[in-house]
Amino acid sequence: MLFWRVKPLDQILETASRKSLKRQLGAFQLTMLGIGAIIGTGIFVLTAEAGQKAGPAMMVAFVIAALVCALAALAYAELASMLPVSGSAYTYTYGVLGEGLAWAVGWALVLEYAVAACAVSVGWSGYMNGLLISVGYPLPEYLRTGPMDGGTFNLLACLIALVVTVLLVIGTSKSAKVNAVLVLIKVAALTAFIIIAVPAAQDPNFKPFFPTGWGSPLGGIGVLGAAASIFFAYVGFDAVSTAAEETKNPNRNIPIGLIASLAVCTVFYLLVGYGAVGSIGSQPMLDANGMALHPGSPELAAACKGSEALVCSKEPLAHVLRMLGFATWGNMIGLAAALALPSVILMMIFGQTRIFFTMSRDGLLPTVLSKVHTRFHTPYVVTIITGIFVAAFAAWFPVGVLADISNSGTLFAFVMVSIAVMILRKKQPDRPRPFRTPMVWLVCPLAILGCLLLFFNLSLYTLSLFVGWAVIGMVVYALYGYRHSDLAPGRSPPHGGPTLEPAPPFHEGPDLGP
Repeated sequence: MLFWRVKPLDQILETASRKSLKRQLGAFQLTMLGIGAIIGTGIFVLTAEAGQKAGPAMMVAFVIAALVCALAALAYAELASMLPVSGSAYTYTYGVLGEGLAWAVGWALVLEYAVAACAVSVGWSGYMNGLLISVGYPLPEYLRTGPMDGGTFNLLACLIALVVTVLLVIGTSKSAKVNAVLVLIKVAALTAFIIIAVPAAQDPNFKPFFPTGWGSPLGGIGVLGAAASIFFAYVGFDAVSTAAEETKNPNRNIPIGLIASLAVCTVFYLLVGYGAVGSIGSQPMLDANGMALHPGSPELAAACKGSEALVCSKEPLAHVLRMLGFATWGNMIGLAAALALPSVILMMIFGQTRIFFTMSRDGLLPTVLSKVHTRFHTPYVVTIITGIFVAAFAAWFPVGVLADISNSGTLFAFVMVSIAVMILRKKQPDRPRPFRTPMVWLVCPLAILGCLLLFFNLSLYTLSLFVGWAVIGMVVYALYGYRHSDLAPGRSPPHGGPTLEPAPPFHEGPDLGP
């Protein structure tokens, strides 16, 4: 009885009109929003994580992750153009596969958005701590990282999450230009890195190219394990679809925003990865048996004590430039990350609140979560709850563990979206599709297989956490969502209610200044 109650697509569009969002974003703004969401901790930090898992072969991992993401993007683009409403994969699944699976996807998206915000917060703290050390004002070592990473409490990661939460609660409408500036800062930083590091690449630094091989299922090491981790560097393009209700001409602009942002970021990532590996090398740290140590483990933290290896750095891109003798430029990269990464935290928390807002609007979560502040016009209750969760986890867990947990939820959601596209092609073939996934019966199955390949190359620890989170979600659904759903027998959807003003980060979010 869990996997019925398919919500008709027309009813989804009608439901969204109850608490509607103002449409004002065009294709360029969406592309910039997507680039802003994608370029973040993934490339600034996980370059070291991928190097520890695959060595120089992380270049192959970048390509594998990009291909899987591109296939999923094509599926997302079709559904996002057909259903220009908030909720992302949760909403799409509700309209095709039914309420039970929709709940599972919505619950898994907590791992994608909220846990991703945790990971970005930790990544930001790494660069910020590096800057503080370079100017002679370091924090005590025990306040720089969490317990699994050799410290006690990641103070800066906790603080940045709380600051971003406050900004989202009191969001204003003065920051469209700020988003563009922050995106340009990140792009400029990566461009500077490429200009310096790529010419310094040397052939010996790529040997051995496959020090850990392709890896094995549930091992989390090897090229496929690195691809499963580096996948996080591409996640964010689907956050564009959460702004569908706020987009002008969404049938045209959503697909453009999704695919253009992914294409731009892929080119940058390949060049950055080549520069990092080729300039100073990226061989993994090994244990006594010659096996690569797991990123985020106490064993790796101990092995990295005093090491200048790329795989040990919490700020790898800045570290590469410093090792090449460009300390000033390394500090500039660190400063760029410190300035720009909060925009990604903001986007991830924003995306999470919109998922919960939509689930609450459907009756699957308590209505208090869709409560809108009378002055700020933001969903302040769910924003505060999400922000506290993000701050706590960022203070305790290392970036690699958080990124892998986030990927597990993301990959599950991508599988459901690809399945939904194929089912909808069969069940409603005549429904207007402003964007049609090309070669759908090839692209979608390949997307599913690719996502499953990466999913099962995450570590057993990560998959255990995913299963545990899914079980908790099913319990919550059985105890609350199943009975209070708008589609439950005897219940009718409420009408009216406050309008949620758009508050996407840095286009209708807080005014942070450049």
